Amino acid sequence: MFGIEATPLSSIEATRPVFWIVMGVSLVIFAWRLSRASPGWDGRLIMSGALLLGLGYMVILPLHHAGVIAPAKAPAAGNSDAVVFWQAVRMTVMNGGWLCFGLGLAWHAHLMKPRKNSPCDSSPHPPAHAPRHLPTHRIPSRKSVA
Repeated sequence: MFGIEATPLSSIEATRPVFWIVMGVSLVIFAWRLSRASPGWDGRLIMSGALLLGLGYMVILPLHHAGVIAPAKAPAAGNSDAVVFWQAVRMTVMNGGWLCFGLGLAWHAHLMKPRKNSPCDSSPHPPAHAPRHLPTHRIPSRKSVA
């Protein structure tokens, strides 16, 4: 239309690995900044999941897309054991990464803490006849001290 021809370098198929690499780097940076604020296990889970996802998005998926790692659709082209191995590595890294990252985010957002008051244990309002404050020790009055 405007004299611009679609070259193989400007196609969506050629830019997909670049998108994966940029997404993996940005995910690791985001997780690193988020996990600095949480020193417990939630930060460790977030960072380990992000590193697994970064490995998957920055290394394994672009190699798989480039054909260095044989796809599972054509096992006759190469060693079928290697195809199954790399497929298992890819699935383990990506699924394990999302699992660790998601659990870390849920733990960081306090979604996995037990509730303090369950609806079965008590009602939200105490009965009207129950005293609101029970003293633990007797405070002497000024009149009786004399």
